[in-house]
Amino acid sequence: MDRFVIRGGVPLAGSVTPSGSKNAVLALMAASLLAEGDVVLENTPGVRDLQTMIRILKRLGVDAGWESSGTVRVQAAEPSSVEAPYELVRTMRASFMVLGPLIARCGHARVSLPGGCGIGARPVDQHLKGLRALGAKVELTGGYVEAHADRLRGTHLVFDVPTVTGTQNVLMAACLAEGTTILENVALEPEVTELCTVLTGMGACIRGTGTARLEVEGVSRLSGVRHRVVADRIEAATLLVAAAVTGGDVEVRGAEPGHLDAVLDKIREAGAEVTVSEGGIRLRAGARASGTRINTAPYPGFPTDMQAQMMVLLALAEGPSVVTETVFENRFMHVPELRRMGARITVDGRTAVIEGVPFLSGAPVMATDLRASASLVLAGLASRGETNVLRVYHIDRGYHQIEQKLSSLGGRIRRVRD
Repeated sequence: MDRFVIRGGVPLAGSVTPSGSKNAVLALMAASLLAEGDVVLENTPGVRDLQTMIRILKRLGVDAGWESSGTVRVQAAEPSSVEAPYELVRTMRASFMVLGPLIARCGHARVSLPGGCGIGARPVDQHLKGLRALGAKVELTGGYVEAHADRLRGTHLVFDVPTVTGTQNVLMAACLAEGTTILENVALEPEVTELCTVLTGMGACIRGTGTARLEVEGVSRLSGVRHRVVADRIEAATLLVAAAVTGGDVEVRGAEPGHLDAVLDKIREAGAEVTVSEGGIRLRAGARASGTRINTAPYPGFPTDMQAQMMVLLALAEGPSVVTETVFENRFMHVPELRRMGARITVDGRTAVIEGVPFLSGAPVMATDLRASASLVLAGLASRGETNVLRVYHIDRGYHQIEQKLSSLGGRIRRVRD
């Protein structure tokens, strides 16, 4: 099992380019099941979740794999299976998004209920509500969702809550449904917008992209497409916060500033200087950070996927901070590990109160989920002494070669295989 060994105390400096968006790619790979031609995705990250999705597509009888470094090609001319098994779906929640495309394309799907990081309850009720509204007969049997539909039909659906993967799953199914589908209260995340853009490039008829109301005019077939995936906004933000916690000066090239407004505002509130240019985003840390208040929320609010990383900066800030987690009920699992490094954090339900300390100290710590592992890496970079981060397979799910990117900025971090 791999671990990271980190010697902190070095301000990060230089320029770095984040990988393509993991969450965007996973949805686009699921969408490839709708196409009768090749779907080629450039700027794709070589992360574990993407490898899992390739395995799922292959299990469905689809020709999927790497065309070259950073480019995935999927050819789903005729899926030969409609079952996504438990042993694959349990490791990654996003794999459940093959359900909608399989029903729309093949008329039948059998997909295991999903797994993924243990950060809280993430029900699939909105997925199933939407597919039933489109006319699918859906049953839950033995831990699997089984769905049938001779032909999906357009509907008018209002999601009970905005859900990213739920929106994406129902949207993909609606593209091949007969008639018009109106989806309201949809998620606004950039990954949903990117999926709409790519589906339109494949021949789908979608109106309202980027808004909370989507109107989909069903078509009989979709074709292949070539697309370059947008930079991963969470990785870009993680690299910026890495610069902030180490007192550094880093430019993140190729990031989309408009996707990070809420994060950049909070980084500025904490005292760092952030400038946006055509080439990317530059962060120059000032003196010691200042405490602030963060409430996570669906996009365009502060992303729950950046809560753990920002907590490291606030743990080193002058004065108190308050972080309220409104998205997932179990997303403070990194707090006990940060306490081992000297952070002063008190948790009460979904609220964490942080009393900043002048420095953190290196310690052996254990990653519990994807974003928690990123926060522990950042804490190690900012700490005095040596930090060992165990179970880094969590970070490998969503960050491609993160240790190499941080090393290129001067971070003293290396991977050790035990």
